[in-house]
Amino acid sequence: MAVLAPPVAAIRLAVRHALTGLAGDGPVLVACSGGADSLALAAATAFVAPRLGRPAGLVTVDHGLQEGSAERAAEVVAWAADVGLTPVESVRVEPAGRPGGPEAAAREARYEALVAVAGRHRAAAVLTGHTRDDQAETVLLALARGAGPRGLAGMPDRRELAGVPLLRPLLAVTREQTHAACAALGLKPWQDPHNVDPAYARARVRAEVLPALVRALGPGVLDGLARTARLVAADTAVLDDLADAALAAARHPDGGLAVPELAALAPAVRGRVLHAWARELGAPPGALSHRHVAALEALVVQWHGQGAAHLPGGFRVLRRAGRLLAADPG
Repeated sequence: MAVLAPPVAAIRLAVRHALTGLAGDGPVLVACSGGADSLALAAATAFVAPRLGRPAGLVTVDHGLQEGSAERAAEVVAWAADVGLTPVESVRVEPAGRPGGPEAAAREARYEALVAVAGRHRAAAVLTGHTRDDQAETVLLALARGAGPRGLAGMPDRRELAGVPLLRPLLAVTREQTHAACAALGLKPWQDPHNVDPAYARARVRAEVLPALVRALGPGVLDGLARTARLVAADTAVLDDLADAALAAARHPDGGLAVPELAALAPAVRGRVLHAWARELGAPPGALSHRHVAALEALVVQWHGQGAAHLPGGFRVLRRAGRLLAADPG
């Protein structure tokens, strides 16, 4: 009997854990670029899902940003069909013209495409191949930009994306393991040149910052960063629950939010309440920053008759008669 390579076993176990108890009877779809992480995830899902009575398919997104991207997508589709994944789709997206930097634009376009495909096939979930190393990079990038607890919580292993569960089964699996699994299975992953392009902050963190931290602090630093994300995520979830209840209590019967209710909240909860309310008003989440929430908070705890706080998307918030009220955009 052939001995199963430990990295292959670890990834299959992670996928089994993620899929066990998943609601619905629709297929799970693996988002696969053809890189080592998502290819190892797709191979494991092709093995595990049928044994759990769950159909499994694959989606590859072609951003059209590199020469040969269409050919790469076609190769992924052909491989997926060969290993029995179905449905299998390749989707072309156009990140150009979207707000934010190129990384953010590509990510937004990619997730929109994944949600659309999942909707067409009534998928039970979409799986992505983010690893422990990706989580460590995310935490460092969040720390560098002063993102606060929500950023330091990193990527959750599960979240809802436009009603579709997005699962990240490999957050406890290392990048080294996914590469080793591909080698053990005879798979040849695609090497994305963006992953080593110093024009991208994540690529610089991957190539320079994390190796320097490992040299200085030892290999345990990656586990430490990922563990920090898990611990902060647990605390953040509690604060978010408190904020949800506080937002409901602060709603004024005549509209807006009651200032006395807001003023009585702990700052950590109040900030979350104001952030959530700003999103309700229509402020784009990606553009909503700490300074916007601070301007709203000033209307509550540093009131001296100032004018409106301005939010992304052209929204304004005024304080009138003990309430925070949304004014018409403009």
